[in-house]
Amino acid sequence: MHPILKDRRTLALYLLAWLAPGLTLATLMATTAKAPWGGAICFSLPAMIVYAFMSLSSWYVCRAFPLPGTDLAKTLSSLFFAALLSSALWLLACYAWASALEWMQPGLAPRERYMDSLPLLASFGVGLFLIAAAVHYLIESLESARRTERNALELQVLARDAELKALRAQIDPHFLFNSLNSISALTSTDAAAARTMTLMLADFLRMSMNFGGLEMIRLEQEIALVRHFLEIEKVRFGNRLVVQTEIGAGTLSARVPPLLLQPLVENAVNHGIAQIPDGGHLLLRTESDGGSLRILIRNPVDPGRTKPRGRGMGLTIVRRRIERLYGSGGNLDVQETGGNFVAVLTIPHQV
Repeated sequence: MHPILKDRRTLALYLLAWLAPGLTLATLMATTAKAPWGGAICFSLPAMIVYAFMSLSSWYVCRAFPLPGTDLAKTLSSLFFAALLSSALWLLACYAWASALEWMQPGLAPRERYMDSLPLLASFGVGLFLIAAAVHYLIESLESARRTERNALELQVLARDAELKALRAQIDPHFLFNSLNSISALTSTDAAAARTMTLMLADFLRMSMNFGGLEMIRLEQEIALVRHFLEIEKVRFGNRLVVQTEIGAGTLSARVPPLLLQPLVENAVNHGIAQIPDGGHLLLRTESDGGSLRILIRNPVDPGRTKPRGRGMGLTIVRRRIERLYGSGGNLDVQETGGNFVAVLTIPHQV
């Protein structure tokens, strides 16, 4: 079905646009063919509305001979032949309409005036059909550009979603690898602790799988996952790991990507506290100013270490995730100051 015929408002606007050539034709008939003004108008406007519907056929010709993939000479010849055929059929309809007007109102639009206007009507018919075809080609070009843009955006979204899924899929093996190493180390020194850690690890993985399949979860749920992870690590570190949380008002209901904080906390434990014989305090703080949600994770660092921090796999995963999710609206800032390593995650506060 023709796209103009699908919508009544579009069809009304289309027919309204044809009133201009109808009035032009009436003026030319009255001035060149000496037809009465009343008869010229009564003849031209209905005739032009009829031709407006006939010219819709140019859309099908344009679809049969698209410009990007068809020989130009073949396209032009096909359009010109279609214009001649359409104009000839319209001339027959115009003759019938002129006869009907003369029968209804003798002298209003005599057929001899119609015959005098044949060259004018024929040129009008061919020209208007070709103009309609050009407009259809323009509309099709705009629609094609819009489809191309929409497809490009869809491909970008699909690529972004695929990368996000791949990044999120890297978290579980990364965490599991480190956890299994910890359990392996405990088996030779504290078998009971290794067993406890194994059971807690199973619970944590079950929780992370439940949340990991979601696009977004509440910050309260994400912090619950982090606390469960830290409980697992406390089996290994005991009193060497002290956790302090400072939860800002109104932040727990914020929506965040699942497993976003776990790599940061894991880095703080494995690259910070685990490297210090006496351990240390890990601080998790959340705050919001209404538009942005900031999450700070701070841990002490071994002053005698030689390997700088800030380029680990966990940090890379988090950075790439927030870049794909929030663009310039998200940021992960890491710095070492006063013997502590501080990671500050800033994302939009979404509820």
